[in-house]
Amino acid sequence: MALHLLFFFLPALALALFSAACGSWLFRPGAGLRWTQRWAFNAAAGVLVLVAGLVVFNNDGKMATYGALVVVSATVEWVLQKGWRGR
Repeated sequence: MALHLLFFFLPALALALFSAACGSWLFRPGAGLRWTQRWAFNAAAGVLVLVAGLVVFNNDGKMATYGALVVVSATVEWVLQKGWRGR
């Protein structure tokens, strides 16, 4: 059971790590929170997206859910890094 939950949440956790790492590289230093805090926000948002996809589609692993996961993760990172201010 624990492995099923781990593998269900793994895409959100991995994408959150990737988003936080790329956010540190793409945006100016010190623009937002530390990368661990950004990872936690991205991971929480990603988990919510995966659970919402499971509820809406009554099945996990749909490409629409993964597409929404990418969009939400990028948007959360952009907001946390205050991307609207530019470089």
